[in-house]
Amino acid sequence: MTSFEEAETEETVTCLHMTFYHPCQENKMMFRCLNFCKREQVRADEMAKFGRDSNVCRYNLMDTRVSRIQFSLQFYRKLNSSQFSFEIKNMSKKTKLIVDQTELGYLNKIDLPLKCIICFGDYQILAEVQEGESVDYFETHLHLAEVPILQERCLPSLQPIPENGISSLLFPSQGKSPIEIDENES
Repeated sequence: MTSFEEAETEETVTCLHMTFYHPCQENKMMFRCLNFCKREQVRADEMAKFGRDSNVCRYNLMDTRVSRIQFSLQFYRKLNSSQFSFEIKNMSKKTKLIVDQTELGYLNKIDLPLKCIICFGDYQILAEVQEGESVDYFETHLHLAEVPILQERCLPSLQPIPENGISSLLFPSQGKSPIEIDENES
């Protein structure tokens, strides 16, 4: 047998990809302590903490408006399953943490969806879990977004078009607000 045949089977590693955005990131450089574009190993029993306290948090956000510990991520295996997941917990007493549409108060926690957007203050983080098999550690891979993750969409006007077919956008009402009339009134 060759050494290739005798080698242990390589197991895949769960990787949490996180893309960060803040509107003032170029001026305030709050992400300067994050290690972008390089995978980092984290022991499975270690809690990944994000915040401004470099003595406690593995991932530092250099912003006085960020809590000492803003949020934490815990890697775990689901009960009676071989599937791994992350749990996210809001560690800030002052700021709500929003995971997709779910608002978390202080010490509230939920399972992190495989793909979601995490928001607090002006921060936006796109989190994507790439599943793996390793029980000893997981990896984080951080990225920096140049445009907002939650992009305001410029949709055509959602104002109803009146029955006469002429949109109020073509003839703006000079400061007049709509008047509600009961159908039975004339």
